[in-house]
Amino acid sequence: PTAYARRRDSIPKHVSAAFAAERKDFMKLLVFSDSHGNPGWMQEMIARQRTADAVIFLGDGARDVECMQGLYPEKAFYSVRGNCDFGSILPDDLVLDLGGARIFCTHGHNYGVKMGFYRVVCAARAKKADLLLFGHTHQPMEQYDEGLYILNPGSASGYSASCGLVDISEAGILTNIIYLSLIHI
Repeated sequence: PTAYARRRDSIPKHVSAAFAAERKDFMKLLVFSDSHGNPGWMQEMIARQRTADAVIFLGDGARDVECMQGLYPEKAFYSVRGNCDFGSILPDDLVLDLGGARIFCTHGHNYGVKMGFYRVVCAARAKKADLLLFGHTHQPMEQYDEGLYILNPGSASGYSASCGLVDISEAGILTNIIYLSLIHI
């Protein structure tokens, strides 16, 4: 177990107590962003993806993810602050080492992602990340660029709600976008 396996009150708020980030041969990550006070889709997807090892929340709904942590205490949760998370003590960025991959997580507003991805990609490369996760644009996107996997899960609220699913294994990283409105068809 890592330092996060200590007493609950000594664990940073952006990491849940349930998770000891041990290296595993395979990890499944559920990625959300921009729920904006509507955690229903997040709750449904976490319930459907019971094999997910961790949930990563990329901002703009810090209270929503706190609610999910209460409902799913067995899951690991990692969160960053978004531009609408007023008063939040969550960090702006996180670098995670999970399943043998280095992951750079950010909401994206501090890197101007609505105007382009150059700055956020440079930040991820500076952290030697294998995977870049960001939100803010509400537009789902997955891409691979010279050794860097890039995923924006879109917005976890509204009619076109979406989330990301990431599989990390010895074979590599696989990113997927799930359109939440389609799971009811």
